[in-house]
Amino acid sequence: MRLLVIEDEERLAASLRRGLAAVGYTVDVAHDGVTGLHLAREHPYAAILLDLMLPGLNGYQVCSRLRAERIEVPVMMLTAKNGEYDEAEGLDTGADDYLAKPFSYVVLEARLRALLRRGGSRARPAVLACGDLWLDPARRACGRGESAIALTPKEFAVLQTLMQRMDEVVPKLDILDEVWSADFTGDPNIVQVYISAVRRKVDLPFGTATIETVRGGGYRVSGYAGGYARG
Repeated sequence: MRLLVIEDEERLAASLRRGLAAVGYTVDVAHDGVTGLHLAREHPYAAILLDLMLPGLNGYQVCSRLRAERIEVPVMMLTAKNGEYDEAEGLDTGADDYLAKPFSYVVLEARLRALLRRGGSRARPAVLACGDLWLDPARRACGRGESAIALTPKEFAVLQTLMQRMDEVVPKLDILDEVWSADFTGDPNIVQVYISAVRRKVDLPFGTATIETVRGGGYRVSGYAGGYARG
């Protein structure tokens, strides 16, 4: 799942990015409200972690503009202002949750999981399926029928990106943009490496070819179960 952190404290933003990436999220970061609002308009984030005291536009303004534009992405406000009126104002502008600084990272991650469970159903099904292959984003679980399949966080994110666009050819750059961060500067062929790793787990042991390579186009999740697609 791809998250947006809008936080002007660079050390905190970097810490959140490292911590959330370590548990499998793709994280983009903005350090001011104007940039954050632009990114939120351009990308279908699973959730936004939004600081209140931001340069350019404050968190209240960012959230209210998103809601005015009917962008229903779940928003968790993070702020040092912990008065009950501040919390009420944040929720009234359209935020879904409110967490006062300093906060426990364990609590943040638990609240984020709860927020995604509540808000994710507006945008995507609870469980993605293709034949007997299933992927449960809320539980971070994958399997074929009754057989569980262990995926790394990046492998899970690659497969989720493809299964969310069932029967659609997904270009390599789209996968790169969704699973890695917007400022990724590494080798784009990392996508092919992870596609191969996912195939070895979800297709090869079961004699299926769910992930298809479309030459010159990208990759597609298909229900076709005969043979094994290489590439």
